[in-house]
Amino acid sequence: MPRLRPALRATIRLQFRQGFTLDHAVELAPYFERLGVSHIYASPLLTAAPGSTHGYDVLDCHHIDPALGGEAALRRLAHALHERNMGLILDIVPNHMAVGGAGNIWWESLLAWGRCSPYAGFFDIVRDDPDPRLNGRVLLPFLDRPFEEALASGMLILKHDQESGLFFIHHHEHRFPISPVHYSDLLRSMDLPRPLAAALTVMAERGAPDRDCAHTLTALSLWLNTTIGGDVLGALSMRFNPAHEPGRQQLRNLIARQHWICAWWRTASDLLNWRRFFDNTSLGAICVEREDVFTATHHHVLSLLDEGLIDGLRIDHIDGLTAPAAYCRRLRQKIQTTQSSSPAHVPIHVEKILAPHENLPTEWEVDGTTGYDFMEQVSLLLHDAEGQEALDALWRDARGDMPETMEETQRQARDEILTSLFTTELDHLTRLLHASFSSLSCEISFPAIRETLIAFLRHFPRYRSYYADSLPLNHTADLASLTQAATAARKDIPLSRHAVLQRILEQLSTPVESGPSPAMRHIQRTFEHLSAPLAAKSLEDTAFYRNVRLLSRNEVGSAPDTLALPVTAFHDASQKRQTAHPLSLLATATHDHKRGEDSRMRIAVLSEAAEEWRALVTPWLKDRTLSHAPDRVDALLLYQSLLGAWPVQGDVDEEFAHRMAQWLTKALREGKRHTSWLEPNAPYEEACQTYLAHVLNPAESSDFLRDMGRFVRQIAPAAALNSLSQTLLRVTSPGVPDLYQGCELWDFSLVDPDNRRSVDFKKRAECLETSPDIDHAATTWPTGEVKLRLIQRLLAFRAQNPALFQQGAYHPVMLDTQHVVAFLRILGHQRLLVLAPRHTYAQSPAWDSLSLNRPPAAFALPVECHGHWRSLLRERSLNIGTHPIWPFENDMAPLDCFVLER
Repeated sequence: MPRLRPALRATIRLQFRQGFTLDHAVELAPYFERLGVSHIYASPLLTAAPGSTHGYDVLDCHHIDPALGGEAALRRLAHALHERNMGLILDIVPNHMAVGGAGNIWWESLLAWGRCSPYAGFFDIVRDDPDPRLNGRVLLPFLDRPFEEALASGMLILKHDQESGLFFIHHHEHRFPISPVHYSDLLRSMDLPRPLAAALTVMAERGAPDRDCAHTLTALSLWLNTTIGGDVLGALSMRFNPAHEPGRQQLRNLIARQHWICAWWRTASDLLNWRRFFDNTSLGAICVEREDVFTATHHHVLSLLDEGLIDGLRIDHIDGLTAPAAYCRRLRQKIQTTQSSSPAHVPIHVEKILAPHENLPTEWEVDGTTGYDFMEQVSLLLHDAEGQEALDALWRDARGDMPETMEETQRQARDEILTSLFTTELDHLTRLLHASFSSLSCEISFPAIRETLIAFLRHFPRYRSYYADSLPLNHTADLASLTQAATAARKDIPLSRHAVLQRILEQLSTPVESGPSPAMRHIQRTFEHLSAPLAAKSLEDTAFYRNVRLLSRNEVGSAPDTLALPVTAFHDASQKRQTAHPLSLLATATHDHKRGEDSRMRIAVLSEAAEEWRALVTPWLKDRTLSHAPDRVDALLLYQSLLGAWPVQGDVDEEFAHRMAQWLTKALREGKRHTSWLEPNAPYEEACQTYLAHVLNPAESSDFLRDMGRFVRQIAPAAALNSLSQTLLRVTSPGVPDLYQGCELWDFSLVDPDNRRSVDFKKRAECLETSPDIDHAATTWPTGEVKLRLIQRLLAFRAQNPALFQQGAYHPVMLDTQHVVAFLRILGHQRLLVLAPRHTYAQSPAWDSLSLNRPPAAFALPVECHGHWRSLLRERSLNIGTHPIWPFENDMAPLDCFVLER
């Protein structure tokens, strides 16, 4: 009988890499079962670049990465999960592949054969580049120095690869294939066997690969690896030896005839003629909207689904695709038509950053997002708006001439990034618009269009629009965003360019059903492929490190200018999710987060203790006024990050100092104020590192260490309650709770690579072996065991009552206190009452129990909550009637779930 896929109930995200393979997960299957998750949610498993730490740099779509154990290990993991009625969700990467380095046979075929390659249409390449040097050729900006310097210094070396039969120019880990049409000339002075010489001549004349070509290359490899052939390779090395001028010229001439141009890496942003992932030139975009590309990239994954080895898919960077709706529809259709072993529903989740008031398009027919939207909703719930005035004042003291708001900071960053990181993309879009406008008037100049386009992109409020999708969609929200951008841009440009702006708006907002020209469709695609990476790089990878009013609000998917929202906003979002996407993932930590979920919740307490934080930090900032490194903005960034990651127990140690030092370099370069990845400012970075070492040195900064440690200890109980409320809400709200690896205990990690460190699962498994007593665990809360107990208890209840969470209604319970959020989950006669504390700092949670020393006033519960309720977390009951209650005097603050018994 076909295996029935397990119902999606709760997931745990695992980051596979060398050192944590599929077989490691096999060993942990019993632990995951006891924890209560239904699915492992795996990072990409297809063959990635050697040494990959994340799997998103896919080289080969047809095999499971041997470095992770290969398909045999995947089968062992699937078997271990099936024995426990658990499943596996796989993260797949339809947007890009690894193109730097070596080993991508599709990319190397394109470089070797040009437009005659069977994979010429697989990659998104600009075919009509106006630069005559690039027309019909692919720029490879991978050299560590300018081309002539690399050539003269012997850094470009001709080699032969026996496995593929191809000749390559090697440069460090990169290799660039010599077109086989040149092999006849390349070996013309060699004593080739006549049949092989004739075959090479025929291959050159045809200029395209075929079956005979593969046989010819195999024969050539065999001949070159004979004793005589070894001499041939030696002779070729001498002939193309760059140490001598004749050899250098020969090598230069050979390279000049190829379908590619190798160049200094610094030329990428100005000259690149193919689409990449954001500004990462080692990842090349693929045209998955083409059916042949979709088939080639998804055949193996679909076969794994069909066989029942995997049970669901997570789609990476959905906004990087040309046609997300068409892609998701095609994927759903292919799954439905290819399934045979298990006809049950296959969940599909998309990595999608939703702007405020943006909804996941229903036309995509997916099960939901990967959970950034929930992360934002629970963050807004647990921050306190009362702290805004003091936090704003502290930011004014620190920011100098920096913009006040995150929105202004992002706009400034967009201007910088457009003309530095995305110059070639901006110019390409401008050229397309210029060509489109030239038929109307020769007076519309290239500079006018470019400057108008910059103003438009500066104000575009979302990642992208979806007019370039091949399916008819509801574009109401798209049009509103484009119109909003145009309205704001009009204020930034001269009146004479308003007509240009209007024409751009018309081009970008013509729906597919109106029959736009191919040129207009190309413009729409190019705009949407630029706006998404621009939004990400300017906000998440730049502005988040510049505008540092409160770092707990600077998270992926957030709108940091809004500090907090009332309880009603959380209820509204939960009800909406229950109706639209009840299987959407609920995440509070991911492999891309800027700081760990519990670090974020600790920093969030500063919104409740804003005046105290300001008083503590102001003297530290004043000490920085005469120093240039770090400046006050970077110092405030550093102090908050130290506070968020500071050990709850014990002193800071060398490991902590090393982690903070690694983070600091990345944070400074991401901010791009004094240093950057492209232009590192060694003196400034070294001075900042010296300051960090100084403040963490007990012999030099005992006062700082004492005061920071004291303040962390002061806010830590409230921070712990924040974290436990966040966990409780994630596990009980509509949707599917997603647990990031290791976050069963406290997670005070920093941005990657810190958040992808190895996890001590043995320690976590041992914690599950002891008595699961929540109240006792609360007395030792610094260990994090109380969080693990909470997760285990609630996931066990979800496993016993799946329908309540999959189908049950979400009913807000409105209270006359702002310190508790409450709601009911209702299905038939079943009732679950959830109570979660918020803004508890003023109630002085006890260090030894997390109980509130100054609890808020008693509150009344509405009539639908009246009755006798049994706690899921501890041995107690609660009788609710018409009188106000505060039933939490002797134990942990109001954090519980109750089941109605009568």
